[in-house]
Amino acid sequence: MYYLAASITACVSLSACSSSPTSSSTPSNNSETAIVQTQAAAQEVQLSEIITSHAAAFPTCVANLQTRARREGLSEETINNTVASLQFVPKVIELDQAQPEFSQTFTNYFTKRATDWRVNEGRRLLKKHRVLLEQLAQQYGVPPQYILSFWGLETNYGSYKGKMSVLDSLATLACEPRRSDYFTSELMQALKLKEKYGFDKRTMVGSWAGAMGHTQFMPSAYAKYAIDGDGDGKADLWNSTEDALTSAANFLQHLGWQRNERWGREVLLPSNFGYEHLGAKQAQPLSQWVAQSVLQTNGLPLPAIDLKAALYLPSGHTGPAFLGYENFNVIMRWNRSEFYAITVGHLADRINGGEPLKVTPPDQPRLSRELIKQLQTKLNESGFDVGKPDGVLGRNSTAGIQAFQRSNNMIADGFPSPEVFTALGISL
Repeated sequence: MYYLAASITACVSLSACSSSPTSSSTPSNNSETAIVQTQAAAQEVQLSEIITSHAAAFPTCVANLQTRARREGLSEETINNTVASLQFVPKVIELDQAQPEFSQTFTNYFTKRATDWRVNEGRRLLKKHRVLLEQLAQQYGVPPQYILSFWGLETNYGSYKGKMSVLDSLATLACEPRRSDYFTSELMQALKLKEKYGFDKRTMVGSWAGAMGHTQFMPSAYAKYAIDGDGDGKADLWNSTEDALTSAANFLQHLGWQRNERWGREVLLPSNFGYEHLGAKQAQPLSQWVAQSVLQTNGLPLPAIDLKAALYLPSGHTGPAFLGYENFNVIMRWNRSEFYAITVGHLADRINGGEPLKVTPPDQPRLSRELIKQLQTKLNESGFDVGKPDGVLGRNSTAGIQAFQRSNNMIADGFPSPEVFTALGISL
């Protein structure tokens, strides 16, 4: 996970940000091995130089942060003691600079998160916190199972909230030029939280990018949406389950959660489905999906209700299909990942007594950024404009793949399947 815009940020699944890049496939000969090793060595040297440069500039940056803190109205005690003692954290730069060499498959992502343990633990905690959760559902309109699902995905229900100093991590990123403004603002918010609630710097721990507590809020989200749920006069998202769950419900309400509506659902597509409308930009009224013979997983027709829904195929046409409603979009405002939103919704359904997926996500190869660049290059050369090859599968690439598939009488699901690579003359 990554951070969102400061106005609506709850940094979600930031454990993903701290994952090490996946090793590349074994080269086929000694020459390729040497190239890979040379590239890796060059990257290590470049990262070392970046870290050395940032470390050297850090004291001057801290002095500037003290000036900024003074302008923000922070106390001289905080400025002279806390800000002045902020530490540079090389690991933060290392993680911030890291780019995954391979794409994540839906199967890998989903099966590691929507686990039986999380389902069973969620059901146990639903019973334990039922009174509080039902009160939150009444006040904020967010059903208990969704609050639990976010909690489970963020920190394993509070069992792992991160171990890195939030203030040091934010200061390190604030002194990194690329996103200095954003992280400087987050640092100032974190310092204000420390002053407001009397938090100890040593206990303000979280992810490498500054997300905090049971629900991994960034400081700006903490400042705007954290609630004192247990009535002790302090909104403490590290140590108070009541505060954390109440804050999550409050945050979701402000993101636009639709009361009495579900997130979406897994659906079954007919064998002659046309795949004309895929993704968030091509949502349709539910009645249109009904007209295309899209069914619930129990084989019954979709409900005849006035909702817009978008179709998502995270594994292509051979995997499960999902319709996402407006609350799917709300989940995406928490974390801009379709994989995350589907997993939150499904885990919530399971916690609430629902069944596992009807269609098992298939095993699929992880694609390297280099392979995706080759795919994008070939699509461009074939007349299907996907923009500059960057190794990232976005909407343009999906649209290009879909157009290519249609022109070659393939199932046009927009998914980079092995068949697409073969048709473009690319070896996997």
